[in-house]
Amino acid sequence: MSRALPYTILFLAVAARAVVNPGTLDSDISILIHNDLLESSSPHTGSGVLVLDAMPLQNALNGCKSLGESLWDSSSGFGNIQNDLDYLVLQEKLSLDQRYWVAPVRGTPSSIDSNGYVKKASANEHLPVLCTQTAPYSTPDIKDTNATWQVTVNSNKQYLTGFRDRFSFRFLGIRYAEQPKRWAYTKSYEGNGDHVSALDYGSQCLQGSDGSEDCFFLNVWTPYLPKPKARSDKLKPVMFWIHGGAFTSGTGSDPTFDGGNLASRGDVVVVTTNYRLGTLGFLALDDGTTKGNYGLADQITALDWVRRNIQDFGGDPDQITIFGQSAGAGSVRALLASPKAKGKFAAAIMQSNLGGLAYGTTYSKYYTIKEEVSVVGDAIVREANCTHAASQLECLRALPATTISTLSDSARYLVVDGEYLQSSELDLKNPHSTAGVPLLLGTTRDDGAAMIGYPTAGQTIQQFLNVSGLPSTVAPSQVFPVPSGSNQTLNIFNTTARVATDGMFRCVDQATAYAGYNNKIFPEIFFYEFNRTYQMPGWSPNPPLCQAPVTADYPNGDPSQEYFKCHSGELYYVFGNLLRESLPFRDEFDLPFQQFVLDSWASFARTFNPTPDVKYTEARGYVNTTRQVEAVGSWTPFKHGSYQLRRLQWPSSMVDFDEIEQCRALDLALDYYD
Repeated sequence: MSRALPYTILFLAVAARAVVNPGTLDSDISILIHNDLLESSSPHTGSGVLVLDAMPLQNALNGCKSLGESLWDSSSGFGNIQNDLDYLVLQEKLSLDQRYWVAPVRGTPSSIDSNGYVKKASANEHLPVLCTQTAPYSTPDIKDTNATWQVTVNSNKQYLTGFRDRFSFRFLGIRYAEQPKRWAYTKSYEGNGDHVSALDYGSQCLQGSDGSEDCFFLNVWTPYLPKPKARSDKLKPVMFWIHGGAFTSGTGSDPTFDGGNLASRGDVVVVTTNYRLGTLGFLALDDGTTKGNYGLADQITALDWVRRNIQDFGGDPDQITIFGQSAGAGSVRALLASPKAKGKFAAAIMQSNLGGLAYGTTYSKYYTIKEEVSVVGDAIVREANCTHAASQLECLRALPATTISTLSDSARYLVVDGEYLQSSELDLKNPHSTAGVPLLLGTTRDDGAAMIGYPTAGQTIQQFLNVSGLPSTVAPSQVFPVPSGSNQTLNIFNTTARVATDGMFRCVDQATAYAGYNNKIFPEIFFYEFNRTYQMPGWSPNPPLCQAPVTADYPNGDPSQEYFKCHSGELYYVFGNLLRESLPFRDEFDLPFQQFVLDSWASFARTFNPTPDVKYTEARGYVNTTRQVEAVGSWTPFKHGSYQLRRLQWPSSMVDFDEIEQCRALDLALDYYD
């Protein structure tokens, strides 16, 4: 669908009303609000303020008005914003006795300090400004983008107009690359002084019959917009998200990954991006030209755009954390290895990176181009009737995109192309070939349970292991016993899920941490395992095994009972979007656990340590996380003699590495463990 119509509508709106921007205000704009992840049901709905730079009273009145707001009214109660001002002081931007403009009291110019004392002030004084923040909450289906909430940023030689909701400034569907020729590498896009709408998402990359080849868009959520040439020490850490989906599906515009809550509560700038998928993103041919890794190259092009422009959205280009889950974690792993990405990010998070056995193998070990052609490339060419063409590449290029994306065979493999990837796997022995950045990684407890089917009646465990692509010789055994319960198929599934989790996830990731530490690849390594998950309703394999059991007392599921903690079950927690997605809290711990997980991920982006700083959580009023940190202590980094992980549940705890004997039995990572 053409994006010309939204541009035209935006131009007319801009002509009718000057959309505010930090440049015309000559001020930074910050949203400060107590975000407890309760959305519109929060008792802190009145806590939000917009903070502007120091200026005289009349300028303050005009600045708030141009934002569709007014000066904050002190009669509404200081308690609503005390944490906001405490946080300003904590950042050492302002002192304890700093005063701020608020609404005049009985017609007299008035200010308030960080202790809540309201005093008279001279209208000519230059004081920071507290404006109201009345922008409405948004949901996945409802957002108010009218001119009142719009804001423009001059970036990348464009005027990009997004909007403000309750928690963040949102700039959606920003083009980072022009559409290249099919199976050519992207180049960063640069504007020409045009006015562009960033009010809605751009097209997702073609997958099946949905999406478009022109899909090179990213999204930005930020709590802070700086004026031009603002102080660099005020810029926020950036979290650059890479979605999963087996390299064949997914989009950065998935509402699961909405970055508003993470940006707001975590005080970071969040970016999500699209990249080419399937055959359109990863085809390699043995022709010396079509070398694959186009989707990986798109991710690097988007990262380049972020490094050049994110400061205009309040982000620090020198403090970018790349993070992703599943194929997104595989992408992070590849970016750690890629010479094209080296030096472009400061930290990395891999959530449920696959590797090792069966389906997981190729996410961490890469084919040569010749191997990829043998595995899938020749089949694609044959199915497309291009085998005998003078140029197989030009024959494929001449086909409609949906013909390519709906073939029964799909290229989804990272390959050793000699440019983006130069070796068959992440080199964990040579510090010079791998990005030496702080690393956070881990799994859900039963990641592999989502990667296998369910045994049929009468099927033996060896038969089911074979069907699942797993070695049939490992179970039953001392390290992989079969439970003795009355449900034989569930017993077989239980053991096979354990083999699959170890063989496809846990062993390769623990080995990465072990080798990365002992060979001094990564300066800090933090490892985790989720023992509380919330499965996505739209993707719940083998239902209801990945869901907490429903009981009379817990109609939405009881997480305290046993259930499989499956792949993707951590995503809502990381982004803080349970209520935003209209999902109920199952028990009294889902909310504090979600707060704690988000706070831990954001802490890693801010400080390269996932233990939330209690000074930060106290200043912001994050009581549940403060208590959890005080109760369970710091997240211990991986180190000699303390090969531990953080078991993420409520309460969390540090425990020794799991399943080491099982990994040895699977013949995985023996060099690392012995």
